Amino acid sequence: MRRSRSLAGAAGLLSLTGLPYLAYLGAYALKRPHGSPAAKRPAEPTVSIVLPTYNEQRIVESKLEEVVALGYPLEKVEVVVVDSSDDRTPELVEEFFDGREAPALTLIREDERRGLAHALNEAYAAASGEMVVKTDCDSRIAAAALREAAANLADPAVGAVTGRNAEVLGGSGVERGYRDVQAVVQTLESHLDSTLIFHGPFCAFEREAIVPIDEDSMADDSELALKIRKGGKRAVFDPDIEYKEAAHSGFRKRRKQKDRRAMGLVRLLWRQRDMLGGYGAYGRAVLPFNWWFMVVSPWLTVAILGLLLVGGLLAGVLPGLVVLAGGLLTVLLGSRDALGPLQPLYAVFDTQVSLFRACLRLLGGEGDGTWEVDLELREVYDE
Repeated sequence: MRRSRSLAGAAGLLSLTGLPYLAYLGAYALKRPHGSPAAKRPAEPTVSIVLPTYNEQRIVESKLEEVVALGYPLEKVEVVVVDSSDDRTPELVEEFFDGREAPALTLIREDERRGLAHALNEAYAAASGEMVVKTDCDSRIAAAALREAAANLADPAVGAVTGRNAEVLGGSGVERGYRDVQAVVQTLESHLDSTLIFHGPFCAFEREAIVPIDEDSMADDSELALKIRKGGKRAVFDPDIEYKEAAHSGFRKRRKQKDRRAMGLVRLLWRQRDMLGGYGAYGRAVLPFNWWFMVVSPWLTVAILGLLLVGGLLAGVLPGLVVLAGGLLTVLLGSRDALGPLQPLYAVFDTQVSLFRACLRLLGGEGDGTWEVDLELREVYDE
């Protein structure tokens, strides 16, 4: 009897967990969104490219080479580097720009490391371009990215735009599978109103729409996009804007990378909970779905797994061991990208694990605005 109740409870929770996802699938089928929802048109605004740096001496020159090769008029570009390094990064930046007439360089040297959000607030305040683009040293941007972003921001209703991860550097199939699912979701959200998640490797903002972000923010790009939407302009996702970002393929290392991102997004949702129900479809559909996916669904997922394990154990030691072994085998195969057509589902589950861990860590009082240098991922970028 207790086994039947456990299994029935797991089935009930599974049905409940899946309802918002089915609703989103239904909305996608009805709307059939494609590309950016912005009224794009060719535009060539002045551009400030914001590059936060911390001990990037191995890769900063290759990043700057990429920036000057983006196919945008360099006389309309300034590069704003905000640096808190204790290596030769700032000297290498100055040497790179020495003797160049364009693009212009604004180098902000911080006396101490006070977190990414603080650095970005300084850089955004110093930026003079009509369009402000934030990117990271350990990512790569497609040549057309600036022009595609400018075309989106030419729509007066749009104040921010981000792009998609066209290639996951480092060979993480799990991350690639999740990013593919995420791109579908963000396309729908943008056509409904605006998307929540903005991606650090490339995001662009209308300078006049930029507002300060929290000094301890761990989701700085998404927070700025959300606040721009709060200010009345849309924040959209355009799959034509492409970038490449490195990701770990190993289970434990991927956990650490994804957990921190998850902590930032969960905390952002909580701090901006007053937006629920308002701001058009953003507060009535997009934010509630993200609340479900990032806050509610992870706990339900863990509860489902717990009930399945309890049901197996109540049926006997052997059935319990079979359930446990099946779960471990699924994780093992999924981590090695060996689940075939089920791999995208595992990628979503993998993210739910990080979101659950993020909730626990936030409840435990963890989380600040600094980030650790991941030397291994920088080696992937440098290959």
